[in-house]
Amino acid sequence: MSGSFDRVESTLMDRLNPVTRFLGTLVFAAACFCAETPAALGALLAVGFAFAAAAGMLRKSAFAALSVAAFSALLAVVQLLTTPEGALLVGLPWGYIGVGSVRAAASTVARLVAASVPLYVALSATDPNDLSNAAVKVLRVPYRYAFTFSSAIRFVPVFMDDMRGIVEAQTARGVRFDAAGPIRRLRLMAPLAVPLLVSSVRKTNSAAIAAEVRGFNLRTRESGYKSYPLDAGDAVAAAVVLALLAVAIAW
Repeated sequence: MSGSFDRVESTLMDRLNPVTRFLGTLVFAAACFCAETPAALGALLAVGFAFAAAAGMLRKSAFAALSVAAFSALLAVVQLLTTPEGALLVGLPWGYIGVGSVRAAASTVARLVAASVPLYVALSATDPNDLSNAAVKVLRVPYRYAFTFSSAIRFVPVFMDDMRGIVEAQTARGVRFDAAGPIRRLRLMAPLAVPLLVSSVRKTNSAAIAAEVRGFNLRTRESGYKSYPLDAGDAVAAAVVLALLAVAIAW
């Protein structure tokens, strides 16, 4: 795949239409946020990792899940401190932390992790070009909107690489990002947004010019040479994720 997203060869994923992969993961994410009980969230988390294992991406998905868990832990702490629910555990000047607060914070982490695993697998195993072309041919989405979405996915790792390069350049000049505290690190990182913004605007402008030169405005639904048919496997996958959503709502 173009950009830093490596193409993952997976028999399971290759059998599904790109639209089915993406919409299926969105429905699965909706099921994760509709689930209320710990048992339902645990079952959805297990299903997500089983899907990653079937796609041959269990190890990478586990690493991605840890990253999402670290980020969602910050949200969980905020929720823990600002949502007094249930029996009192710890008193605070502005409220308290209760049993319900802990349960809500843990549910937030579980929901985000469970929703992120299938989405990570689907995006890693799907070429953005296939996703945009399939959306145009199957869902009849106007090509300019599908191209915008796929370009956003493609540019995320590019911008991350640019940011990494800027941080390394500043580190070589003596800036110590690793030795600073959280507040000071934030103050050091904030000015780096300026060169990243300049670089992103330059890349976006170059991509827009290249698209115009290649006849972007002339492209229609019939312009793509590759077809993306829906078959029985897509129907089964759609039925499974819809059943998971129904169970998550009812459980």
